[in-house]
Amino acid sequence: MNKLLYFSEFIIPVIILFVISIAAFKKINAYEEFINGARDGLKTVVSILPTLIGLMIGVRVLRASGLLELIAKGLGFILWRTGLPTEIIPVIIVRMFSSSAATGLCLDIFKNYGVDSDIGFMTSILMSCTETIFYTMSVYYMAARIKKTRWTLPGAVICSLTGVIISIILTGLR
Repeated sequence: MNKLLYFSEFIIPVIILFVISIAAFKKINAYEEFINGARDGLKTVVSILPTLIGLMIGVRVLRASGLLELIAKGLGFILWRTGLPTEIIPVIIVRMFSSSAATGLCLDIFKNYGVDSDIGFMTSILMSCTETIFYTMSVYYMAARIKKTRWTLPGAVICSLTGVIISIILTGLR
């Protein structure tokens, strides 16, 4: 374990030294390229900021209004035979929009049921094998100025549903 900690302390400086050495070898002004990259990154942040704020406000309103719990109860009534607890449905829905909000819901589940419970285990698996679909699509597609998403949304939803199914199966096998 000590070797890993020792290695981790030096990896970042080694990578920086490596990049600077390559730039010097190729006669590239590394500082100027760094400044240009930082400027472009800042422009990207400014351009996607309204989308991020909109997503965060939307998730907050959904949670505060009680609509999320209402949807969870409705879907829970339909899905109870699949082994999916009603308490996890809000995590699944919110996870598609915001990872941090889903983490808050996940921590609530851990507090109420414990991390070693079946529902805590299922939540952990679910959080690790699903994606923030709408956040990722809005941020990256807006930054790249892509208008047509084609099959991205259906593919991402199918992958997230697969993650939900796998978390149910793995929790059942435990």
